[in-house]
Amino acid sequence: MSKVDVFRTLHKRRLPDDPLVLPGPWDAVSARVFVRAGFPALATPSAGIAACLGHEDGSTPADEMFAAVARIARAVDVPVSADVEGGYGLAPKELVERLLEAGAVGCNLEDSDGGVLKDPHEHAEWLAGVRHAAGDLLFVNARVDTFAHGDGDPERAIERAALYVAAGADCIYPIGAPPDVLPLLRSGIQGPINMFALLDGKGPSPTELGELGATRVTFGPGLLRQATAAVKEIAARLK
Repeated sequence: MSKVDVFRTLHKRRLPDDPLVLPGPWDAVSARVFVRAGFPALATPSAGIAACLGHEDGSTPADEMFAAVARIARAVDVPVSADVEGGYGLAPKELVERLLEAGAVGCNLEDSDGGVLKDPHEHAEWLAGVRHAAGDLLFVNARVDTFAHGDGDPERAIERAALYVAAGADCIYPIGAPPDVLPLLRSGIQGPINMFALLDGKGPSPTELGELGATRVTFGPGLLRQATAAVKEIAARLK
């Protein structure tokens, strides 16, 4: 079975209390740590990689992002999905080619640009181009930014999600959605749903998010931030 087939299978028939938990490595070392801990797949965070490379979130040059993803994918044997933000202005065919060259089996694609929501119909058409170019070689996680950059209306999020699913998206990622609206999103969105989990103990755990309707759980740059905090403590002790 190919890595992308393995990745797709990991999203299927999840029990409510057992969502797919995907740690977000920012380099080859962190990727190997997560794999050795037993995680069956990984999902790179664009903000985490940006910080690792010395860039602000959203300002990483495309070449640097794809190179970072490639280093991570080469370092491990498990499937790796890549957050490639809004696609860096690339045409679908070129975007797919670069993702596959980097060794990714999936991608996150945002539906906002510079904090402004894109026209959902135009974005759906672009996603359809990505799906056509990728065939079954990539698992497409379509981010819905209604809660991050829109009015936070769950019905608008569901409408955007329906367009993206029809365009061929494999999973929907309503980033920033409050946990209490997840059951409503679950009832209105076909297919897997990705939810973002906090690591500060203030939000629902991955298990709790699964019980509310999440299929898979990611952490953005949260793991890098915790690792950085640990390094700060070490540095303080050394000083």
